[in-house]
Amino acid sequence: MTTNAPRIAFVGLGSMGLGMARNLIAKGHVVIGVDVSAEARAALEAAGGETAASPREAAEKADALVVVVVNAAQVESVLFGPDGAIGALPKGRVVIQCATVPPAFIEGLDNRLAAAGHPLLDAPMSGGRGRADTGELTIMSSGSAEAYGQAQTILDAVAAKVYRLGEAPGVGSLVKTVNQLLAGVHIAAAAEAMALGTKAGADPRALFEVISNSAGNSWMFTNRVPHMLDGDFAPLSAVDIFVKDLGLVLDTGREVKQALPLAAAAHQLFLMASASGWGRIDDAAVVKVYERAGGFSVAERAGKQS
Repeated sequence: MTTNAPRIAFVGLGSMGLGMARNLIAKGHVVIGVDVSAEARAALEAAGGETAASPREAAEKADALVVVVVNAAQVESVLFGPDGAIGALPKGRVVIQCATVPPAFIEGLDNRLAAAGHPLLDAPMSGGRGRADTGELTIMSSGSAEAYGQAQTILDAVAAKVYRLGEAPGVGSLVKTVNQLLAGVHIAAAAEAMALGTKAGADPRALFEVISNSAGNSWMFTNRVPHMLDGDFAPLSAVDIFVKDLGLVLDTGREVKQALPLAAAAHQLFLMASASGWGRIDDAAVVKVYERAGGFSVAERAGKQS
């Protein structure tokens, strides 16, 4: 690695962030990572990265700051909290914000960062852990030409598709909100479909094979139903993520007075799953709501113990 390699402060080494950080290292960036998990920090160091004790420490002398945390409150803490990065990040350096947050939050954040001397790239993403690991994420972004110019090598390292949706702050987050509406509804629909077919007597694995090659298929059906069939709910994306994200969808609908009955129904399903104690396991566990009500298990009928 050359001494003039870009130095990236990277906050959030979770299911997607760690894969992104590893790809940045592989593409010649110096990554200084921050995460509450000692295991995640150790994994980054094993990949050739550095770690810091706080966002402030990571941001010192960084060429860019990437934030991959869960929600707006965590973004606020990372940037402006007691150990926040803003103030330590050199003036003029870009902040790339990847969390799923309300569009209105991004509008306010853009103003605050501009006042502090930093361009903002609103850059939420889709693709899950698998595509984060392979550097093939889809990024829905908006920001100034300056922000894109500074972020280009970072985007190239982590994404297969980068959609530039204009300069207005919050447009990227708005499009991500729409994506999460569809993603949550599709997971809920996949769980309901598998529950109906299984309870009525279809072989679950045959059902999955047929639907995966028929008009009723969706990306989420193909991706999440295998978790249901195997009873494997190790969290790749947790139930509580969709409790949050579909909540943001409904909040956005209220703001613009747009009724969203399908999103509301899916939100209730994820809430039921979370309230049942499944909030921190894989989001495919919404099928458990149907299984508990119906007295059956998709995985057991598929030949696996859940």
